[in-house]
Amino acid sequence: MTGTTSTANMISTANMISTAVGGIDTLRLATAGSVDDGKSTLVGRLLHDSKSVLADQLEAVEHASRSRGQDAPDLALLTDGLRAEREQGITIDVAYRYFATPRRRFILADTPGHVQYTRNMVTGASTAELAIILVDARNGVVEQTCRHAAVAALLRVPQVVLAVNKMDLVGYGEKEFDRIVEDFAGHAAELGLPGFTPIPVSALVGDNVVEHSAHMDWYTGPALLEFLEEVPVGADPADAPARFPVQYVIRHGEVRHYAGQLASGALRVGDRVTVHPSGETSEITGIDVLGTGVAVARAPQSISVRLADHRDVSRGDMITAGVGVPVLTQEVRAAVCHLADRPLKVGDRVLVRHTTRTVKAVVKDLAGAAELTANDLGRIGLRTAEPLALDDYATSRRTGAFLIIDPADGTTLTAGMVEL
Repeated sequence: MTGTTSTANMISTANMISTAVGGIDTLRLATAGSVDDGKSTLVGRLLHDSKSVLADQLEAVEHASRSRGQDAPDLALLTDGLRAEREQGITIDVAYRYFATPRRRFILADTPGHVQYTRNMVTGASTAELAIILVDARNGVVEQTCRHAAVAALLRVPQVVLAVNKMDLVGYGEKEFDRIVEDFAGHAAELGLPGFTPIPVSALVGDNVVEHSAHMDWYTGPALLEFLEEVPVGADPADAPARFPVQYVIRHGEVRHYAGQLASGALRVGDRVTVHPSGETSEITGIDVLGTGVAVARAPQSISVRLADHRDVSRGDMITAGVGVPVLTQEVRAAVCHLADRPLKVGDRVLVRHTTRTVKAVVKDLAGAAELTANDLGRIGLRTAEPLALDDYATSRRTGAFLIIDPADGTTLTAGMVEL
C-alpha cells in the first residue's frame, strides 16, 4: 500500500471478493515474514507448482529474470508487481492473488516484511482466516517475526502456519527446525496466539510447498498446499448472534427492503428482531437473496429483508436477532494499529466507521502514549457523538472492528479492534 486512503476500500473489497467466489469453499490467507525470508518466492512457488500461473504471466517473469542475468525464473516476481518493489527486491504493497485447486479456492494477501509496513500487514490480514508466518532457517525467530505474530494475535487470525523456509541452506536439519519451532512457541504463548502448525520448506527448491520433500524424511506432516486444502474454513458457529448492518433502504411503493451483507449468524422468516440504536422491535416477513425469496439466510450472504412493521430504519442501523445482543455505547475502548503518516493525538476529532455506520468521535486517551504514529500498535479510548452497537472483537471480527477516519479528507487513520 503506497498510501492509507485506500485502506477501507481494500478491506471492503476483500470482503466482497471472498463472498463472491464461494462461501465455505474459499480460504482467505495472508503471508508475512521479515525481509529476505523468501516470502514472495514461497507465494510464487505455491502459484507455480499448483498450476495457477497463466502462460503469459510466466513468460513475463522469465523475461524479467533474464534481464537481471538470472538463469531460472525468479518466482518472487509473480507477486512483487510494483516497479518500485521489483527495483528494490522487496514487497512494499499488499499483493492479492486468487487461485484454486480442485479442492478449494484461495484468496491470498502477500503482505510486506519491513517494520515500517506493519500497517500493510494489518490490511492484508484483517479478513484472513489463516496467516503464514515465514522464518529464515538460518536466522531463526527475529524481532519482526514476533511483530508479525503479535499482529496475527491482535487480529485474532484463527489459524497460523509457521513456515520455516530455506531448509536447504541448513542441510535440511531436523534440529534446526525443532529449535526454531520451540523458540516461536514461547513467543506465541506470551502473545496469547492459539496453536500453530509448523512446516519446514524450501521455497526456492519446492520442498514441502506443493509436493512432499525427499530431503526431509523426518518430517511426517502435510506439505503447505495440502494443509491449506484441508484446514477447516472458519464458518460462523451455528449459534453465532445474527448481525445485519443495513447498507441500503430500497422502497417499492409502500414496502421497504433493507439490504446489506449479513455479518454473522443467520436470519429466518418469522424471527423477532431488534433495530439498533433505536431499540425498536419487529418481525421478519421476507428475505431475498439475489431477488429470490428464501426462508433462511446465513453470513456472509448479501440479502434484503422486509419487516412486518413500518419502522424508521436507515443506513448504518443494525438489525439483530436472538439472545446475544450487541453493547450499545458511546464509550469505545480498543486495540489499534495506526495506519497513517499523520499522528493521532488525544483530543483529535475524528470519524469512526463501524460496519455501515459512520459517527463523529473524539480521541479521549491513548493508554498513556503521547501520540500514535504510522505502524504503532496501541490502545485507545474514544467518545462517539452517537451510540454504536458493538461486539467484542474476540467474538466477532466483523462487528468488533472499526476504522478511524480523518473528517477533513477521508483518509483512513487507524484500524481498531473493540475490547469490551
